[in-house]
Amino acid sequence: MTYQICTKTVVDSTVPGTTFDSDGISNHYHDFNNVVAKNWLPNEMGRIYLEKRIDQIKREGKGKDFDCILGLSGGVDSSYMLHTVVRDYGLRPLVFHVDAGWNTEIAVNNINNLVDKLKIDLFTEVVNWPEVRDFQVALFRSGVPHLDIPQDHAFGAVLYNFCEKHSIKTILNGGNIATECVLMPYNIYYWGTDMRQIKDILNKYCENEMSTYPFSSFFRHKIYLKYFKGLSVFKPLNYMPYSKIDAVNLLRTEYGWKPYPQKHFESRFTKFYEGYWLPTRFNFDVRKCQLSSLILTGQLEREAALEILKTRAYSDEEIRVDFEYICKKLEISADELKKYHEMPIRYYWDYKNNHNILSAIENIVTFLKIGRRGGAF
Repeated sequence: MTYQICTKTVVDSTVPGTTFDSDGISNHYHDFNNVVAKNWLPNEMGRIYLEKRIDQIKREGKGKDFDCILGLSGGVDSSYMLHTVVRDYGLRPLVFHVDAGWNTEIAVNNINNLVDKLKIDLFTEVVNWPEVRDFQVALFRSGVPHLDIPQDHAFGAVLYNFCEKHSIKTILNGGNIATECVLMPYNIYYWGTDMRQIKDILNKYCENEMSTYPFSSFFRHKIYLKYFKGLSVFKPLNYMPYSKIDAVNLLRTEYGWKPYPQKHFESRFTKFYEGYWLPTRFNFDVRKCQLSSLILTGQLEREAALEILKTRAYSDEEIRVDFEYICKKLEISADELKKYHEMPIRYYWDYKNNHNILSAIENIVTFLKIGRRGGAF
């Protein structure tokens, strides 16, 4: 296949699912303008809707200890969202953090600084590490690229389980169009809630019983909890002007917040996975999608993005240190991890899956403008 790069973004032909028109413009550019931008309201209309929605959340939470729940990873999006809804809009969220064993020291400090200065409650749930470890090793053994599922699935499932148990109606989520409008390819980032696929991989490659791990299917938390239990997920950042660099500067000044080298690097595993594993095993650089999102939403010039891509996300020394850390944490040898890196590549279609059903639902949801895979809206 002849190499090609989009003339409007930095998405190129190494990103699965990318196509180009006769002018060399990628489908991601057209998708943003024809579909995504209609759901992005960083304007007066968005402000009016945001205030109305927040008033509703306050009314529903009146007389309760908190009026909503907010998932906080320690990343810039969720951190800025927390600052904004508390300082600017007076919400009283219970801040909820899920510890799946991969937090960086910077992330822990950032979270603690925020909740301490804002004087709000932090609830942290620690997932059973031996089960997270077994799940993670099973995915390595399977050969698939979507290795981040063990922690990502736990984050969502624990949060949804807590909300159902305590009859909480609103989750505030940091997902946003401004920094995440370019969809990640299915081949690389498969559905993390396809329980048919997860069970198949665990049956094949996990020898231990996952008795306490918080599994939750797409159908449970996207359909049952939403439409039968009245649980809603609200993404405030889509209804206000949101600049990543401005958010980082504010968080630094107000909370002593420390930025990460790359989006999602608040997790030690995600740093290794997106910064090293995907580029070297699957020839996929996640920065091409991340930077293109910033280009499309007017936060970054294309030429600047191209310069960033000339640099490596990971130095040789960082790779060496993290390679050793991952092996020690997962209780496997360096030779075993190298074997997984060199084994034949497999994708979601090599295992049982519900991709056709989930894709059909996604198309309906996107058409109705009530959500989208990937969490941007």
